[in-house]
Amino acid sequence: MGEVEISARAYVKMCLHAARYPHTGVNGLLLAQRCRATMAGQPECLCITDCIPLFHSNLSLTVMLEVALNQVDIWSSQSDLLLAGYYQANSGIDDKNPSPLAQKTAGRIAELYGDAVLIMLDNRKFITNPRVPPLIVLEQKDRQWIPKDKNLVMWSDWESSRHICKSLLKAKAYAQLVDFDAHLDDIREDWTNQQLNTEIAQLVSVANGSA
Repeated sequence: MGEVEISARAYVKMCLHAARYPHTGVNGLLLAQRCRATMAGQPECLCITDCIPLFHSNLSLTVMLEVALNQVDIWSSQSDLLLAGYYQANSGIDDKNPSPLAQKTAGRIAELYGDAVLIMLDNRKFITNPRVPPLIVLEQKDRQWIPKDKNLVMWSDWESSRHICKSLLKAKAYAQLVDFDAHLDDIREDWTNQQLNTEIAQLVSVANGSA
């Protein structure tokens, strides 16, 4: 497997999901597009461009997970994106290990897309302004999920990502985030989070000096 690059949007939304429900576990799906190969003959970089927050009340609701996977797969295909992974934050402050559910769900995605990744949030490192990314990126080898070589985990711009996340956390923007759980309670709620995506994009533009 080649490099994985994580965008500001994907990182920020994963963090906001965890921040909105700090006393319970949360999970979601990772969407991606392929980047160009860096050198001839080397694998392309997998660019994680977005994430879809799924559940917070009960991560193991099998029927609801099937519904969510189907809807997200259809929507991502229409948006020219691919379902490329799974993320989870456990409820325990020191629990950063992938649960059987996380491994099973990520494994199902890997059956359809071989370079799929599993991302676990390290709750101990998840603070308002972390020095290093509080994420653990895993890849599947011989049906086992193991940490990916950190030299192969890239960031669109880590400094911008963490400052944007810090700003939104301080503004309590996580209150805007809608996961699939909330959508099931009220189908008017937008689980694609387009309004939040626009806000993050504006902050990225400002950080890049293009606004």
